This record gives sequence, C-alpha cells and structure tokens, in this order.
Amino acid sequence: MVMRRRISYLKLLIICLTMTTIMGMWLHYSASNCHCPHSVNNNKNNNNNAVAPRDTHVQKPPQVPREEKDEEVIDDGDNKKWGPHKLAVVVPFRDRFEELLVFVPHIHKFLNEQKVRHKIYVVNQIDLHRFNRAALINIGFIMGRDEGCDYMAMHDVDLLPMNPDLKYGYPEDGPFHVSSPELHPLYHYKKFVGGILLMKREHFEQVNGLSNMFWGWGREDDELYKRMEEVGLQIFRPEGIETDHTNTFRHIHDRQRRKRDTLRVGSQKELQFRRDRITGVDTVQYSIVSTHKMKVEGAVATIYNVKLDCNTELTPWCNHQK
Repeated sequence: MVMRRRISYLKLLIICLTMTTIMGMWLHYSASNCHCPHSVNNNKNNNNNAVAPRDTHVQKPPQVPREEKDEEVIDDGDNKKWGPHKLAVVVPFRDRFEELLVFVPHIHKFLNEQKVRHKIYVVNQIDLHRFNRAALINIGFIMGRDEGCDYMAMHDVDLLPMNPDLKYGYPEDGPFHVSSPELHPLYHYKKFVGGILLMKREHFEQVNGLSNMFWGWGREDDELYKRMEEVGLQIFRPEGIETDHTNTFRHIHDRQRRKRDTLRVGSQKELQFRRDRITGVDTVQYSIVSTHKMKVEGAVATIYNVKLDCNTELTPWCNHQK
C-alpha cells in the first residue's frame, strides 16, 4: 500500500514537471512572435533613443571643426610674402571701445588691400592719471620694435582712412604724414603732424620718440615736429590725392560723448610750447598689467593694459582733475 502511494506521487511529480516545461516553451514562443502594437511602438522609441543623438551629431558641426573654421578666417595681417617690412599700428587708447570695434576691422582690411604686413597694438591706459597719448605711443613703439616691426604708424582710433591712394608703405626717406593738413577733417595748420604719422624705427629712435610730459589732450604732436625739424628729418605727405578734407578720412569722434581734456595747470601752460629735452622713448616709465587679443570680423588686435608712472615733481599736473 505504501509502495503504491510512492509510485503515484512520483507520477504526479513527473506530470507537473512536464506540464511546467511545456507551458514555459509555449510562453517563450508566443512572446517572440508577438505583433501587438504596443510592443512595436516601444521598440521604435528605443531605437530612436539610441540612434537620434548620433543622427543629430552628424547634422550639426562638432565643436572642434567650428573652432578650426573660425581660425581659418582669422588673419593677423602678417603675410611674409608681402615683403620684408612690418608695420606696428600703435593706437593710444582709453575708453573708446565703440570706436575700436569700428577701427580694427577697417584698418586691417585697408592694410591688407595694400599688402602691408602689420600688427595692431592697442595701448590702453588704465591708471588714474590724465591721458598721455605720447607716452602710450612710446610704449607701443617699444613693443613693436621688440617683436620685429621696423616701422610704426601713430594712429588715432577715431580716424579712418577712406581713400585707397593713402599709402602705408615703408617710409624709407623720412616720416610720412598720412593725415596731412589739407586732408585731415579738422586740423589744417602747416606744422600739424598728428592723426596718422608713419616713422621707421631708426628715425623714431633718432628723435628719442615723443615727450612724456604731455598729460591731457594736445600739443605732443607739435613738440614732435620740433624734434624732427631739429635733426633735419624731411616730412613727406600724400600726393595726387583727389579727395579733400571732407571725404579722405572718416572721423568718428563724438564731441558730446568724448570730451577732450584740454585743461592746462600751472607751468603746463608755458611748457607745452617748449622743446622737451628731458623725456622721451628712453625714459617712459610704465608697467604692463595684462595683455589679450581682440578679434573683430576676422581682424586681430592685441590690447596692452598699462599703467603709467608719473613723476609728480616734474609734471605735477598728471593727476589734476577738472
């Protein structure tokens, strides 16, 4: 009796295991051949999640190629095929960023069209002293000279050359005054040499650059004229220009927003008309706080943030405010 019960239990166990195996195989077969809409939609979504980012990545330019593309259109203006000479465009600067955004691409394109190798030096005065254009030009000359530029353009940021016949080539024979009195929009006196003046390295060093004593606006160019005249340098000016003072240059200075610091204090009134025999490019005192490159419409300029040192015993008016 006991033996029969054991055989019955064994048969029942075998039957259960057999049914479980058959049921599992049927469920697996049914699931693998299911065509229900819900399952298909889920599979599409899963496939899209896996593939879509790859497709999107292909359609949009990756970051690195974008940077390489940008680099291709950046032109530093130093094409050695254009000749052995290189121009340092020295821009004495303070708080004229709107003008600078116009100036940099304009002068870069203008010089490229003439195939003039160049670098733009924006010497930005960030100290609390009054503006000293001459000292900033001296600093720009030193930087350009140390980087291999063999001539320079002292260039106002608000004066844009418009006539392509205005040449910026190497001034072999003597200083070349691009913005001559008959062409400059505002200043027409005979001894005027401001605005835009080209000088080769040897001539600038011969006159010891500009005086560092002119804090505030104006008169430093007139003193430079005395220096050039004293050593016998002949000043050359554009010839055969068919435009005049109304359309040779574009003057972008806003007198209302950019008021000139014309204040003269103490002995500054008298000394501004004298030849300075104390200061020059070899005595300019300054510190470079920072340097960075500025890119505007493919054109590159290097901005040097500088602080000038003032000898208050020699020029006490450097700190005088209105």
